[in-house]
Amino acid sequence: MSEPKAPTPTPAGDTYKGWVFKWTNYIKGYQRRWFVLSNGLLSYYRTQAEMGHTCRGTINLATANITVDDACNFMISNGGAQTYHLKASCEVERQKWITALELAKAKAARMQAESDDSGDDFSPSAAPGQGAGSQNAEFQSAMRMLGSKVEDLSTCNDLISKHGSALQRSLSELDNLTLTGEAGEKIRQVTERATLFRITSNAMINACRDFLSMAQTHSKRWQKALQAEREQRVRLEETLEQLAKQHNHLERAFRGAAQANASADSKSISGPGKGEVSDDDDNEFFDAMEEAPEFITVPADPQFHKRSSSNVSSFNSEICQDDQSLNEEPLAMNQESPSQELVPLKKRRTRIPDKPNYSLNLWSIMKNCIGKELSKIPMPVNFNEPISMLQRLSEDLEYHELLDKAAKSHNSLEQMCYVAAFCVSAYSTTVYRTGKPFNPLLGETYELDRQRESGYRSLCEQVSHHPPAAAHHAISDRGWTLRQEITVASKFRGKYLSIMPLGTIHAIFEKSNNHYTWKKVTTTVHNIIVGKLWIDQSGEIDVVNHTTGDRCHLKFAPYSYFSRDVARKVTGVVMDKTGKAHYVLSGTWDEKMEFSRVMQSSRGGENGTEGRQKTVYQTLKAKELWRRNPLPDGAETMYYFTALALTLNEPEEGVAPTDSRLRPDQRLMEDGRWDEANAEKQRLEEKQRTARREREREALNQRSSSTSEEGVPHENYKARWFEHTEDKITGEAVHVYKGGYWEAKDQGKWEDCPDIF
Repeated sequence: MSEPKAPTPTPAGDTYKGWVFKWTNYIKGYQRRWFVLSNGLLSYYRTQAEMGHTCRGTINLATANITVDDACNFMISNGGAQTYHLKASCEVERQKWITALELAKAKAARMQAESDDSGDDFSPSAAPGQGAGSQNAEFQSAMRMLGSKVEDLSTCNDLISKHGSALQRSLSELDNLTLTGEAGEKIRQVTERATLFRITSNAMINACRDFLSMAQTHSKRWQKALQAEREQRVRLEETLEQLAKQHNHLERAFRGAAQANASADSKSISGPGKGEVSDDDDNEFFDAMEEAPEFITVPADPQFHKRSSSNVSSFNSEICQDDQSLNEEPLAMNQESPSQELVPLKKRRTRIPDKPNYSLNLWSIMKNCIGKELSKIPMPVNFNEPISMLQRLSEDLEYHELLDKAAKSHNSLEQMCYVAAFCVSAYSTTVYRTGKPFNPLLGETYELDRQRESGYRSLCEQVSHHPPAAAHHAISDRGWTLRQEITVASKFRGKYLSIMPLGTIHAIFEKSNNHYTWKKVTTTVHNIIVGKLWIDQSGEIDVVNHTTGDRCHLKFAPYSYFSRDVARKVTGVVMDKTGKAHYVLSGTWDEKMEFSRVMQSSRGGENGTEGRQKTVYQTLKAKELWRRNPLPDGAETMYYFTALALTLNEPEEGVAPTDSRLRPDQRLMEDGRWDEANAEKQRLEEKQRTARREREREALNQRSSSTSEEGVPHENYKARWFEHTEDKITGEAVHVYKGGYWEAKDQGKWEDCPDIF
């Protein structure tokens, strides 16, 4: 498990959370799961990170039975298909859970009863509500009180009207009497005042009647709306129940086939509820459309090399022959000792200002942009992170030590393992990074000089704006060079964003002259409209050594709710030019990668998809090749930046005037001044558009004055530090570093740099 060990669960208000072991099946037994008890519902997840998007199961405690088996085991069942067999780590923890569950059950039952009563007051056919009884009772009481007061007011108005009419008649009788002088004048004044009083009383009566009618009308509307919500909830519950039954059926069908082939000793594993079907996610809801793995790995016999060939003839296999011996030798034999590492001469920052809590509706901006290129959508800085795409590209060097080890490796196949691990490690920084980097301005550069600390220097330049393209060149004193030109194609699909990096990455090792190339996979940002944003990587990568012909095929499995595999899984096989497998790689792109040496391979596995046979690899014990560095303390308030990312935008002296560190809108955003950053961003973009129109005008004038139009570009822009050429390996048109930047930095000569900020 990659999660940190959680402390004993503690209640927080009406919520209770903690790790509990849950029975899964006869093969895996009890597995640790994260349980959350809230509002009378007990839900569980594989990890705490899944709480934002994937619930593995929920049971309503209002109708559930809770039984204790022994000191640590207890069971929760709702009398139907849901039964959870749970085990606490100790008796004290089990008692805490039992107490919390019983209290939650009593409260849920009480709330359901109150909801039933209030539903009867509302409508005889109203469905019982759960968790809303007190609110409904309060609403009904308020409506009855309002109706009673309005009736009292109406009665008072009737009395006023009755007595007012009598008074008017009496005054009329007095007015008919023959009176002279002051008495007659007084009677006329009283008559006028009585008439005004009657008119006012009638107006008040009419207003009260209108109010009563309006209150009754709205009461009926509220009643209908609440009834519709209840009916909708019932329909959703029925739909979810039906869906769960269908998933359960698929799960049983798959596990039935799997258990039929299980060995007898696996069936003898003790566990609760012998013979019953488990409701868990480890074998969860197997998706029949899920793509089967391309190969199977099984442990090799430690004494394999002592066996005779007759013992394994049924495998129709071939033994890997390699210039290395068959004993299990770690790849990390060339690691540098800590004493040889250079001590950093400059103390880098470890914090940036916390991200402000500004709310902005993404959908209000994106709803009119469906199907458009992401780079052409005007976005406020609220959705950005305070680094540019050039700096994000430089983050690929987070685990440069993998290339250092690869450069020291004497075997090309081992070197391939390190290069493949470096390829995967570049995605580990994206797992929580849902912010969008700033689109670089044309001519913008970024240098990352870590020569004295880590032995390498890196330079990026934005060489094209439409389509956006960035060229990157890094060279290390430890014997490797990395270069790439990446063009990002992105589409907004309504529910998710697809980001497709186009371009080839090159890694060249000076000592062995090995030249590797590979491409990037597709990045998908989910839950754009509703829910918590999360990122997935999917696709396949072929890492090719053009010098020796070695190849590594990596597969990034897309996330699937129905998948039985670990999330963010990556698998790969390292093969020589003849197609013979030497190493198997496995792991996740957000956590770690391991390698296993292949001792034997065969085509004797189960049939895969479309009737193809899977390759079976017998391997030695897996060893760790790479592991992600932990995030700094407080990373969640600093855009989930890694230790390297926190230093990328740190101000430095002597950089080019086009460096991303000097970009004003980006700096304002990092300082938390987002309104000013938005205004500055608009100014820079308008300045860039003005410069582009000027270049187009110059190109047009050049075209009109030339006798031939051939070879005249539409926009005569040339990159400052990279030149446009054809790649000799791939044949692609790329920008390659032409030199001169670091010399210009040493001399402080930046006269040829454009004014973009």
